[in-house]
Amino acid sequence: QVQLVESGGGLVQPGGSLRLSCAASGFPFSASTMTWGRQAPGKGLETVSRIDANGRATYYKDSVKGRFTISRDNAKNLLYLQLNDLKSEDTAMYYCWKTFSMSSRGQGTQVTVSS
Repeated sequence: QVQLVESGGGLVQPGGSLRLSCAASGFPFSASTMTWGRQAPGKGLETVSRIDANGRATYYKDSVKGRFTISRDNAKNLLYLQLNDLKSEDTAMYYCWKTFSMSSRGQGTQVTVSS
């Protein structure tokens, strides 16, 4: 079955950086568009970024454009999200999922931005 395992979160100061990873198995990862999303305390789940199967087309939520970069390694079934210039409003649980299948997301990885 579909399995997605997120990692790489942590506590970082404003302006800091993190690299999130998502290990995928149980489905044809290299043929799948993938999404990173997040859920802040008391808020709903939102899409942050999306990448097509080949890694050529990407989408970013306006508030993260220029700060976050999505990428993938199809040979290793890995999805990444580089987070730079982090802000307090980026604090959230971050998830990856197969696009259009939000229920496929993993347990998530917590990102906390605080001084």
